[in-house]
Amino acid sequence: MLTVQDIKKSFNKKEVVKGVSFSVEKGESFGLLGPNGAGKSTTISMICGLLAYDSGDILVGGTSVKKNPSEIKKKIGIVPQEIALYPTMSARENLIFWGKMYGLSGSKAKKRAEEVLDYVGLKDRAKEKIETFSGGMKRRINIGAALMHEPELLIMDEPTVGIDPQSRNHILETVKELNQKGMTVIYTSHYMEEVEYLCERIGIVDQGKVIALGTRTDLCSRLAGGTVIKLGLSQLKEEFTNQLKEFEQVEKIVTDHEHSSLEIFVKSHQNAVADIISAAIGAGLQVVSLELQEPNLETLFLQLTGRSLRD
Repeated sequence: MLTVQDIKKSFNKKEVVKGVSFSVEKGESFGLLGPNGAGKSTTISMICGLLAYDSGDILVGGTSVKKNPSEIKKKIGIVPQEIALYPTMSARENLIFWGKMYGLSGSKAKKRAEEVLDYVGLKDRAKEKIETFSGGMKRRINIGAALMHEPELLIMDEPTVGIDPQSRNHILETVKELNQKGMTVIYTSHYMEEVEYLCERIGIVDQGKVIALGTRTDLCSRLAGGTVIKLGLSQLKEEFTNQLKEFEQVEKIVTDHEHSSLEIFVKSHQNAVADIISAAIGAGLQVVSLELQEPNLETLFLQLTGRSLRD
């Protein structure tokens, strides 16, 4: 369905996308995971033909975005990070407008708007103006607008930012259902748990590059340690951190100076916890908190970059 081949993009001589490559199969749900500023939205804009890429190529259904952007746009539904709706128009009027923008006839747009309103769970609010809606309801209509022309590929860029839990769950279930019905989905987020729930394969993006690509199981198997010990201390001492590095079971340590805490990747936590606490006490440090965390995409990203996804 989609092939991204070594695309690059610079703004004012600063390269923000640095040779990104990945592919998405028809009917797949693919996640792009990374912190804000990683290059996810820029990559999405280039896939949709909204932004020209400097080099490389992007193929949608075998057709180059650069050579035939108008054909590509008919196949893609885009849910942007920002709300793209007219606030003084009703939910129904917005959907009909965007349906016509996608090339639907007036009667087809009206019929499809009713189907979409039902799908996003807002048929009873169809006549109300968007400006009266909550953030979560606006997001749901935003998704509805992208579904009006029944696209082959749905691209969602951070669709749950800043919304209430109920709307967030509704959006996640809607995306899941669309994918199960055969729609190809690309879902970008810096919320690891959303991508883990929705996506079969995942690309982790950081500083304009894809730094890891595969299934969740594949990616988590790359973790150096089997468990992460999150240790909060009264203060950090370099000699204590250096002492931990000498422990046989310790694979890697990530230091958070702002919060006086350590993320300690270990082979097994069974013996490691007691040894680490003893060492802390011996170094004259007070253990403020201790948490064991099983490997997930958050810990993989932390290990690969030394930063949290939400930094």
